[in-house]
Amino acid sequence: MRERQHFAHGADISVRGRGETLAEAFEEAALALTCIVADPGRVRPLDMVHVYCKVADKDLLLVEWLNTIVYQMTTKRMVFSRFDVKIGDGELVARIYGEPLDPLRHEASHKVRGATEEATVAHESDGRWTAQCVLVA
Repeated sequence: MRERQHFAHGADISVRGRGETLAEAFEEAALALTCIVADPGRVRPLDMVHVYCKVADKDLLLVEWLNTIVYQMTTKRMVFSRFDVKIGDGELVARIYGEPLDPLRHEASHKVRGATEEATVAHESDGRWTAQCVLVA
């Protein structure tokens, strides 16, 4: 079972993704990030962007992953709704899908400036993975 959440963390916002695999947890954390900015159900996966991150530490890999998405959102003026992630040996390779931001249709609510190093990635006792990070909004 996959799930995502975002919740207040002081003046910032935290995201949490859970999944059967590490990649699923990272995908759900990315969707939680999208939920802060726009309704992912209203974002069509029309355009694809390749993403590559390499960091040996899983916590820092999550930070790099989320910051890369924020960078893509900012520089390409896009929002994303689908994330296909592969993780292995400290490398993350992904295809992220979305479309140009349309403030009227996407009803953009918050701007995310980036992920902080307040991140935790854990393999839980139930066998599922959790990926959680504080974002600066």
